[in-house]
Amino acid sequence: MLNECHFWNRGIKTMRFWILISIVAISGLSQGMLLPLLSMLLEKHGVSSSLNGMHATALYIGVLLISPFLEKPLRQYGYRPMIILGGFIVILSLALFPAFHSFWFWFFLRLCIGIGDHMLHFATQTWITDFSPAQRRGRNLSLYGLSFGIGFSAGPLLASLIQFKESLPFLLSSLLSLIGWCCVFFLPNERPKENEQPSLAHTFDRFVHAWKYAWVALLLPFTYGFLEAAIHAIFPVYALREHIVIEHVAFILPAFSLGGIIFQLPLGLLSDRLERKRVIAGALLIGSVSFLGAYFFHRSPFGLAACFFIAGMFVGSLFSLGITYMADLLPKQLLPAGNLLCGMLYSIGSMIGPFVNGFAIEYGTNNFFFTISSILFLSFFLLLWNREKKVIHL
Repeated sequence: MLNECHFWNRGIKTMRFWILISIVAISGLSQGMLLPLLSMLLEKHGVSSSLNGMHATALYIGVLLISPFLEKPLRQYGYRPMIILGGFIVILSLALFPAFHSFWFWFFLRLCIGIGDHMLHFATQTWITDFSPAQRRGRNLSLYGLSFGIGFSAGPLLASLIQFKESLPFLLSSLLSLIGWCCVFFLPNERPKENEQPSLAHTFDRFVHAWKYAWVALLLPFTYGFLEAAIHAIFPVYALREHIVIEHVAFILPAFSLGGIIFQLPLGLLSDRLERKRVIAGALLIGSVSFLGAYFFHRSPFGLAACFFIAGMFVGSLFSLGITYMADLLPKQLLPAGNLLCGMLYSIGSMIGPFVNGFAIEYGTNNFFFTISSILFLSFFLLLWNREKKVIHL
């Protein structure tokens, strides 16, 4: 009887994990589809590249707007209600995109998707972290990140269905999200363990100390957000202006994500064995050179795909490497503040990247590659220039 209960509980926990992983993969698919799809539609409707880039920031504005208000309802109502509400917002927003072709209406829907997706990700990530034993936490969170990356890289393939019908990618994405959303109702609800709530003054003080000791590591999520959002939101605009067909965009864009997925674990293991700072610096330099090299292959779809793949191999892991390097630099009591800053800086970078690159290609389409190469080289320079400070334990 005890063995039967043990296997039953184990099966429930396994099902819970894979349902959450599946939801994250579908969320990645929707986000990976939305960035290039809306960029191409807005370009076809005559929207300038700078406004196109500004439009892409709506998703990340939603993330920043909702972030301060999530912890209290999560503790009060639990994980499942927050996932259900966030998923419902995403499903409804995706289904409404084909209803109206309005710049500002689409901006509002994008903002709503940012709010819903962040609610979903905050709850699933915290839930997985909470129930994962220490010896399996790294493996579980790696699968979490990998599932999102696979979904995100497949997103542009879903966006390419626009050639059959403009509304098809939106409706199919909404349907897949609905299927994953329905699975959440089979999960038992849980709440995070209660702990003492710090004051806002103490929280701000920890932010200051975390930035003081780990600012160079915290810049890496910002750089990755800038890079990822610029590639997926502005490269389709660049491609249309350079007369690159949609079918080629559909395999060039996923090449970057695929490189990051394949090489994420090896690069992380390498950073554990060698000095992490040198590994990250080398990755930034190779990424910068790869995007500079893409300029010379901009007439070749296969050459562009190869450059994007190589860049993804080395800078597609900047977010996770940045968090790991931050953990090296900070004492444990500052890690929560550091993780919050990583998420916020990623969102800010994701907001700035499309706008800066959209503005840059107004003065020359190939500025797209030079801008991304420059931001990676600047991060490389700051990393080498920075001298690590000795941490004073609070």
